[in-house]
Amino acid sequence: MTGSNQCRAFAPGSIGNLACGFDVLGLALGGPGDEVSARLSSEPGVRITNIQGDGGRLPLSVAANTAGTAAQAVLDEVGAPDGVEMELKKGLPLAAGMGGSAASAVAAAVAVDHLLGNRLPKEVLLRCAMAGEAVASGETHPDNVAPSLLGGLVLVPVWDPLRAIELEVPRELTAVHVHPQVEVETGWAREILGGQVPLTDAVAQWGNTAALVAGLFREDWEIIARSVEDRIAEPHRAEAVPGFSHVKEAALGAGALAASLSGSGPSLFALCRGEETAKRVGESMVQAFREAADLQANLVISPGRAPGARILDP
Repeated sequence: MTGSNQCRAFAPGSIGNLACGFDVLGLALGGPGDEVSARLSSEPGVRITNIQGDGGRLPLSVAANTAGTAAQAVLDEVGAPDGVEMELKKGLPLAAGMGGSAASAVAAAVAVDHLLGNRLPKEVLLRCAMAGEAVASGETHPDNVAPSLLGGLVLVPVWDPLRAIELEVPRELTAVHVHPQVEVETGWAREILGGQVPLTDAVAQWGNTAALVAGLFREDWEIIARSVEDRIAEPHRAEAVPGFSHVKEAALGAGALAASLSGSGPSLFALCRGEETAKRVGESMVQAFREAADLQANLVISPGRAPGARILDP
């Protein structure tokens, strides 16, 4: 699409939670993502005219689509009299632990805001995209939306009003993301966690979250490695991923600082110091999935400072 009343936006995938930061920490991935093409319309509201790359599984209904809901939230915030027509191109697989629903929502919010003159601050755009993400998971949580929007590694405390805090990232920090060819639905993955956790696990978890932030700021690789531990979600969700333990062990054995589930799974991520180590770790994880579970897996090597959402054209 071209012209001043049309644009195309891209939002990257992401790693949610980063093990110790359930629902509050996320890291943008360099490479794969979703695209939204949007144009202004004289008809009020949002209309989704086409979706590519989803195998026909995603709804065109605005209220049932993460991108459509996020776009409508932007229109409501601005109070624009115009409407928007959108096309969604999925570059991220569904139910993969790559923040696909969040990327769609972010790309839509960024595209519509651009069409309306870039009126909204990042915290408001974040809130609009989170409204879209809630369509997929049933709850509003920013761990995928925030890094997809802003890039890098982002912390979003449970504050009102909402505020996203972009964290320091050591230049050598490199993320490995490995996606096996299975699916884990986000809604199910949240339901199995229940609503309560033991106090000892909660204390360990928030201690690890604080330690990770300190380790990143100080570029202390030992602290980073020790802090990326999940006491809340991984013990419940790992059983849904064939070969999980073998793949995690392979990552650590190949030199990863830490490894865990990416978001709800089934993907795993690993944090590494340097790209060469990351490549070795990634190859080991892909091989481990093949050996332990007879699963093919896709590999993404990403810098810790990967960029967030952006306008592609015009």
